[in-house]
Amino acid sequence: MTAKNETIVESVAFGSGQTGDTLMKPENFLPDDYKPAEDEPFMNERQLEYFRRKLLAWKEEILEDSKETLADLANSTRNLPDMADRASEETDRALELRTRDRQRKLVAKIDSALRRIDNGEFGYCEMTGEPISLKRLDARPIATMTLEAQERHERSERVHRDD
Repeated sequence: MTAKNETIVESVAFGSGQTGDTLMKPENFLPDDYKPAEDEPFMNERQLEYFRRKLLAWKEEILEDSKETLADLANSTRNLPDMADRASEETDRALELRTRDRQRKLVAKIDSALRRIDNGEFGYCEMTGEPISLKRLDARPIATMTLEAQERHERSERVHRDD
């Protein structure tokens, strides 16, 4: 163990409470089975850390899938003599690229949510300023609107699309 690690371990073990120690922050002691609850203060440090970890894990999963896709696309370049086989392979490739494009956009939304966590704006509706329900955020941590505001937004989009 290095001297710095020993100092941090000692400060944690003996409760020195040194400011600046990342190990001393309460969100770093978040249990693995923690779930945000309605009876705790909204968007407290534990909830923010929970959502940060959830978003980072989701982003990492998407990026891993993208790496696999790139490797598969690089390895699957074949010159198939049968037109039907070639068309099928091209269709599969196009579908995979569309999926990756959607996931690229999703990564941008995840990054935006992480910025909102850092700015103290995460969890609040961008339209009304009201808190977004914890259930909605747990299911869709990139949500930027309450369910009601999202429904109003989608209805107005449908109306304007019909014009």
